[in-house]
Amino acid sequence: MLPIAGKPMLEHIVDRLRGAGIDDILVAVGYRREVIEAHFPSLNFVTQEVVEGTAAAVKLGQDFAGREPFLLTFGDILCDAGNYSGIAEMFARRNAAAVIGVKRVDDPWQGAAVYADESGRVSQIVEKPAPGTSATNWNSAGLYAFAPIVFDEIDRVKKSPRGEYEITSAIEQLIAACEPVFLFEMHGAWKDVGRPEDLDAAAGILSSA
Repeated sequence: MLPIAGKPMLEHIVDRLRGAGIDDILVAVGYRREVIEAHFPSLNFVTQEVVEGTAAAVKLGQDFAGREPFLLTFGDILCDAGNYSGIAEMFARRNAAAVIGVKRVDDPWQGAAVYADESGRVSQIVEKPAPGTSATNWNSAGLYAFAPIVFDEIDRVKKSPRGEYEITSAIEQLIAACEPVFLFEMHGAWKDVGRPEDLDAAAGILSSA
């Protein structure tokens, strides 16, 4: 709910989702959820009582998604609206189990390193690799498309060394099961707003979009 360019960051994300034709939106909430719910009366909400990682948060959306494919975006990621429709189109075209939105970086140590062949099929994803250890420049960018099979994999995910249930672990299991997982290179403006100093940079992105 921190304001960027005059309105809460989440509102920018919702506006872009709707701009891409996505109106059926579920938000996982926790701390100060009453503030978020009051600001967005038209959205659907589910409460994450215990913060246990990204896979645990996604699991909360199983009833909402049912047996339909769905998009997942993290709440601290700003990107162009075209990326939402683009990743959905690739998901359908490739008949995928999962598609991972990626950005090219010098070193993906702050996110998740994504390895893929020339066709874009993902062979490995490594959460928070040590700096300088990755042989790929693809970084998971906080946007995904999933088939409902991902919920079966989430049920089998074990806690990571960080003590969390990671969505990357579920993706690794899909890859190990030879399910089709692909990457989608995100285009246009993109910003991970994870620190206070990122707010000004995000406002600059929005003002130039």
